[in-house]
Amino acid sequence: MRIRTSTLDDIPVLQDIERAAGRCFRDIGMDEIADDEPLSVPELARYHREGRAWVSVDEHDHPVAYLITDPVDGNVHVEQVSVHPDAARRGVGRSLIEHVAREAAADGVAALTLTTFTEVAWNAPYYAARCGFRALREAELTPGLREIRRLENAHGLDRWPRICMRREL
Repeated sequence: MRIRTSTLDDIPVLQDIERAAGRCFRDIGMDEIADDEPLSVPELARYHREGRAWVSVDEHDHPVAYLITDPVDGNVHVEQVSVHPDAARRGVGRSLIEHVAREAAADGVAALTLTTFTEVAWNAPYYAARCGFRALREAELTPGLREIRRLENAHGLDRWPRICMRREL
């Protein structure tokens, strides 16, 4: 798989990837997450324009996974990483994270952060075991991370246990 920045033409495919990846949540009783709509075209276009969207593509240059980031309190926050189920379990998501980590480190950024579900195998346990993230204690949360968690709670995500995680660069 090759990683490149997203294009505007990729955006509908990114939405399809998100929908397909979300279906896995239905298998573990998280139907609301499975049914949640992906970011809109204008939102994804903004990530593209700001240079904060990457895709992993197959041999035909067709995206099979994507990752978008936000700047949060001087760090790079992984807002979303999604892998199409047909490309899952091949290290594609981890490769995207590693790519963004290298770019962030080269720019002098101290850490990557993210928020995720604690009890979903391909979320917090995966990020800790495979990607070098650690769970943050409440006292370690920055103002930006607290705001993200507040918005997630308002969106209903706290129906299932969630945490903030950090990976030093």
